[in-house]
Amino acid sequence: MTPLREPEIDVVVVGAGLAGLAAARHLAAHGRTCVVLEASDGVGGRMRSDVVDGVTVDRGFQLLNPAYPEAERVLDLDALALRPFTAGVLLAGADGQRPVVADPRRTPSALASTVRSTPGSRLQQLRFAAYAAGVGYLPASRIKDGVDTTIGETLRPFGEITERVLAPFLSGVLFDDSRTTSRRFVELVLRSFVRGTPSVPSAGMGAIPVQLAQGVDVRLSTPVRSVTATSVTLEDGSVIAARAVVVATDAGAAGALLPGLEVPRMNAGTTWWHLTDVPDSALTQGIPVLVVDPDRRGPVVNTVAVSSAAPAYSRDGRALVASTALGLEVDEADVRRHLGLLHGVEVSRWDTVAVHRIAACVPAMPPGTPLTREPTYDGVYVAGDHRDTASIQGALVSGRRIATALLRSG
Repeated sequence: MTPLREPEIDVVVVGAGLAGLAAARHLAAHGRTCVVLEASDGVGGRMRSDVVDGVTVDRGFQLLNPAYPEAERVLDLDALALRPFTAGVLLAGADGQRPVVADPRRTPSALASTVRSTPGSRLQQLRFAAYAAGVGYLPASRIKDGVDTTIGETLRPFGEITERVLAPFLSGVLFDDSRTTSRRFVELVLRSFVRGTPSVPSAGMGAIPVQLAQGVDVRLSTPVRSVTATSVTLEDGSVIAARAVVVATDAGAAGALLPGLEVPRMNAGTTWWHLTDVPDSALTQGIPVLVVDPDRRGPVVNTVAVSSAAPAYSRDGRALVASTALGLEVDEADVRRHLGLLHGVEVSRWDTVAVHRIAACVPAMPPGTPLTREPTYDGVYVAGDHRDTASIQGALVSGRRIATALLRSG
């Protein structure tokens, strides 16, 4: 079929996730005319929000760390009205204790609890404090240029701190409890936690791609069948020609469009959204803090009353709780049993608002995984968190990096 010569199309971007939108914005800022094609009915890719009976739920529990350099660069953080969570965790252990272990710089009220309840010997605590300070405040190049190994090897010297705090916390961040993730990548993630406070926009995580899409020519419900370096064939057989093509889909879709492209293994997870029969003040003392189980008595890797940080998620005074487990085949009865232990309340009357079973939450990053990959494959530019680091930062950086490479090529 003869390509459709639309006026002045310089670049076609396939995929309206964070990477694709970031690439399109960067290209447009440098005078290139872009069209973004999205197969689904909305922007955001894996980052979207829905309103169910007046309740806002994100598609999988996610947080934005405003300390991400690229977030500061490309997002209007003030306009997102970020609602911060406590920079720490609540340890809901089998002993019945529920201490909050948090960064005392940002949560002074948790200082006594943190000092008293942080596991491990005083030597392990001091070693970890020194390690966290180094990761957080020494140049990032120190992390990137270091010898890579598994994060399990790196954190082993911290003993009980690793076993009862770091490992449970990182399981939910990485959607992986094997401790075989790249040390370099995890330390970059920890660096962001040391420097910033994870938050959600008041209107939901989906507000982030909606903001990025402002002013961008995005065409929804437009699936793509195939691509070349200078054209895109749609499912209906029509062809759009351009000077360059960017594939900014998730890893699986990118591999289907570009046979032979290296596609990472994706980690899976399931998130339950429950509307409780109690107010936020009845859960975690009303503190917006992530709850983890240091004794691993069930499938939930983390649970949090999102409405305690962002009241607009639930407008009727009841707490809205997001709870995540690894994998897809997890029984809700087991989840509810575990939630009762973690929150210390009766959960049988909690209403299930939504369940998101996501086969591709984040790319796996074993040791040796490149922190950046080549910008092109077979003449096509490729962007996404599977091409940089498996994070919001990685997706946004990837979009700008690919756009910059394209601009340099002329």
